[in-house]
Amino acid sequence: MAEARQLRSFVEVDAGSHFPIQNLPFGVFRRRGSQQAPPRPAVAIGDFALDLAAVADAGLFDGPALSGSPCFHQETLNMFLGMGRPAWKEARATLQKILSADEPVLRDNEALRKKCLVPMSDIEMVLPITVGGYTDFFCSVHHARNCGFIFRGPQTPVNPNWFHIPVGYNGRASSVVVSGTDVIRPRGQGHPTGNSPPYFGPSKKLDFELEMAAVVGPGNELGKPIDINDADEHIFGLTLMNDWSARDIQAWETIPLGPFLGKSFSTTISPWIVTLDALKPFACEAPKQEPEPLPYLAEKNHINYDIPLEVWIKPKDQSDASLVTKTNFNHLYWTVTQQLAHHTINGCNMRPGDIFATGTLSGPEPESLGCLLELTWNGQKEIPVGNSARKFLEDGDEVILTGCCKGEGYNIGFGTCTGKVLPALP
Repeated sequence: MAEARQLRSFVEVDAGSHFPIQNLPFGVFRRRGSQQAPPRPAVAIGDFALDLAAVADAGLFDGPALSGSPCFHQETLNMFLGMGRPAWKEARATLQKILSADEPVLRDNEALRKKCLVPMSDIEMVLPITVGGYTDFFCSVHHARNCGFIFRGPQTPVNPNWFHIPVGYNGRASSVVVSGTDVIRPRGQGHPTGNSPPYFGPSKKLDFELEMAAVVGPGNELGKPIDINDADEHIFGLTLMNDWSARDIQAWETIPLGPFLGKSFSTTISPWIVTLDALKPFACEAPKQEPEPLPYLAEKNHINYDIPLEVWIKPKDQSDASLVTKTNFNHLYWTVTQQLAHHTINGCNMRPGDIFATGTLSGPEPESLGCLLELTWNGQKEIPVGNSARKFLEDGDEVILTGCCKGEGYNIGFGTCTGKVLPALP
């Protein structure tokens, strides 16, 4: 922590910024007004994006993994992700060096500095990866217990298998979108009332889900699982995720095969991927698991990360957003490394840019629940949102997720993950 605190950039970074030199999350941007120009990889530093193609063109990546590599001249981060930890570490070390307060290469070269550092106000962020596969897990015990109570009653709120395996399902990769993308209220079927046919129309129970997603780096060959104690070598970093859910559609369709249309209409991720290297100072012990997991899930380094998380809602008729939940990533029962090891134990092959999500991240307190389904107990009560109240999301509502680790004198933040609800199509 002390070493991280001492790092300082020549770029002025506000004390409250999510993006100091200790962070340097990766994303992909396009300059505003240049729709024809291809997107470019970048890292965030304060209120600027550092253009990695420009850094590469200046010959500043001169280490064995990155010298001459075309990875930062791609329109996504997938090639860089596939190069693995040696390339990631080399990139991070090089970038921290050239951005540091006592390194003149960018600091004292105004022409190069202007090429490389682009104000955030002049750019728009795009989806940073081509997502080939997306898996959604169900790894918060508090969320699992609450959902069980709501849908099955108090007898067996959590199914017995839940404490033996990280439960998950394959989501829809094509509808993973970047923060700021509007979400059209989905239409579908809901439970019948009495003897009538099923309801069909716009979802009446549209919800957010506060999740985080892990981004896969090097994958594994088909048939060859990833060992639990090597799993972190295959995870590049984390993003915020809102896995929008239509609870009425989901409840009617889920039995017997699980979520489908209730989830596949939209999944939003934040544009900046925070690396596991940046999160290392915030590693913390993960919850004790009872019973002990089977050997393929028993990890030597059983850790989570201390990442405070918040959800805000801004109704269309209000000028300010209101805080509706506060929780922490450290409540996660099954760790991201356990999720990845389990995902591949049958030989399933993962590829660079694949993502897998934690499931809703709920904490134990009433104010730490990660979705409206839990906060309103499936619409049985309302929660205040500014000068109005909500059971589920209404048209025009903007949902804002944010997460930020608090270091000694610096933050490691994820920025925001936002989306606004638009009315259903006629």
